Amino acid sequence: MNWFSNLNPVVQALIATLFTWGVTALGAALVFFFKNVSKKVLNSMLAFAAGVMIAASFWSLLSPALEMAESQGKNPWVMVSIGFMSGGIFLLLVDKFLPHLHIGFSSDESEGIKTSWQRSVLLVLAITLHNIPEGLAVGVAFGAVVAEIPSASLAGAIALAIGIGIQNFPEGAAVSLPLRREGFSPLKSFLYGQASGIVEPIAGVIGAVAVLKMQHILPFALAFAAGAMIFVVVEELIPEAQHEGETDITTMACMIGFTIMMILDVALG
Repeated sequence: MNWFSNLNPVVQALIATLFTWGVTALGAALVFFFKNVSKKVLNSMLAFAAGVMIAASFWSLLSPALEMAESQGKNPWVMVSIGFMSGGIFLLLVDKFLPHLHIGFSSDESEGIKTSWQRSVLLVLAITLHNIPEGLAVGVAFGAVVAEIPSASLAGAIALAIGIGIQNFPEGAAVSLPLRREGFSPLKSFLYGQASGIVEPIAGVIGAVAVLKMQHILPFALAFAAGAMIFVVVEELIPEAQHEGETDITTMACMIGFTIMMILDVALG
């Protein structure tokens, strides 16, 4: 692990987000072994991902943001609140304009600007929306290590990357398996599924570079990533997971995801 700790934070963020993208591809690869997975399982996987993102938003992002703002002599709740809401508003605007289609919904229920794009592309774009704040969060976490704040440790950033990677597995499968069910070949379904994770290394590098160049915005950047993630959870993941009415199972799956991410962050961070 010493070799990794000696790397530039931007390189660390790139490696970490390449890992999270790889786990997305691993989840998408399930399409080579299964043609169909029950909606109950798929919904539980999405709810699990939601739980991971909720826990990561607080333990890995908001808590360090509050500590950093205070250490900088700023009013912590003001800066963090503004950053948190800005992240949600940013994703709200992206959601309103980027054409996408949520899993389990018909083509005429697509959101964003109306387009003639294929259903498969719209499904990929929906998951890509999830991955923008995830990649950004990992990048900002690695960039924050240079601030030398106890709550922003390299181990904590690694824990966040592992947690995001874990929840990317079901997200990759959530794209590839429905496409296979609709008649796409296993290879094409896999390629579409893993494509949803491409944005994570890009967002990760952008996040790390931004905080290294402007360390004074670290609390804002961490809170921004948290707000964007919570927006995704409440606006997309949980409604999709409970679309079929399996509220008890998906609620427990969400709590399990939260618990695993909390353990990861506290134990490693």
